[in-house]
Amino acid sequence: MSSLISGAGFALLGASVAQPLFRGGQLKAEQRAAVAAYDQAHATYRDAVLTGLQNVADVLVALDGDARTLHERTEAANLAKTTYEITSQRYESGGVSLLELLEAQRRQVSASLDEIAAIADRYADSAALFQALGGGWWTQPPPTPPPVTPPQQP
Repeated sequence: MSSLISGAGFALLGASVAQPLFRGGQLKAEQRAAVAAYDQAHATYRDAVLTGLQNVADVLVALDGDARTLHERTEAANLAKTTYEITSQRYESGGVSLLELLEAQRRQVSASLDEIAAIADRYADSAALFQALGGGWWTQPPPTPPPVTPPQQP
């Protein structure tokens, strides 16, 4: 009878040792799957960060160009205004024709419109920078944490 009990104990011991050996392949596969999921999540996060940084850099370059354009168009508008004022004084004294006065006025209005367009471009790119930096986060409600479920008893 004791040999039967010791034989059964050996069988149980053998089965309990063999079970992790047979599951070893499954555990390795699960580990590889977890590592692959981590690598994929890391790559996705890295791509999102790089894309965000590229967007910010692109908008900053656009803003720099907008600043130069606005400066040039402001100077052109000021010059056109000065030219119109001089032409207006010359018209009043009889030195130029009405056609020349109207042409100076047309150039002044055109230069002013170009300046306004440059200001609008600058505002649009400023808004794009704000968006690229993640603006608007304070207008969204805070995220609600997921509900906590108590662990289940076996």
